[in-house]
Amino acid sequence: MFRRTTYSLAALLLGCAAAHASDIRRVVTGLDANNKAVVMFDSRMPLQTGPYGLNSTNLWVTNSYPLGFSFKDDTSAIPVGISPLDNGTKFRVVEFPPLDAATEAKMEHGFLMKAVGAVAPARGLPVTHPLMHRTRSIDYAVVLSGEIDMMLDDTVVHLKPGDTIVQQATNHAWVNHGTEMCRILFVLMDSRQP
Repeated sequence: MFRRTTYSLAALLLGCAAAHASDIRRVVTGLDANNKAVVMFDSRMPLQTGPYGLNSTNLWVTNSYPLGFSFKDDTSAIPVGISPLDNGTKFRVVEFPPLDAATEAKMEHGFLMKAVGAVAPARGLPVTHPLMHRTRSIDYAVVLSGEIDMMLDDTVVHLKPGDTIVQQATNHAWVNHGTEMCRILFVLMDSRQP
């Protein structure tokens, strides 16, 4: 069931890969009092601008396992950082703007790793790029549009629309050396220490 839902969601979002709006439509379903499937929320989720021109929005956040069902739209009310909450998940979209060499050179060393903070996994080498970080989570990602480089400790992998990534609590940085915005869909799930 979970696998089928994940595949269906990925296929739907890949079909919308060309869309570059300032917000994303989010449709949430649930059951009404008669156990009938209904649309609970159908709204536009605005992308928020963060440091270095990164745009993102959390589409859904959970904070328990096994997952329960929420019949209220409290995603923006639950404070969550880069990592998902303990025993939780985070469903989000991030847009990475092109990063020029001058801006990259001015970035604070370990900038993103510092933002992860104490919840980062203990295993792993010191980060080597300002955007490099690791989270105590299993992350599924799909490149929706644009291109990006995924930097690991000793490897760089170039990714294009339709490429998928399974990130397992490892050092990584998303660096866009291209000329257009890159949009990635992420599902982060809390995990044990690696």
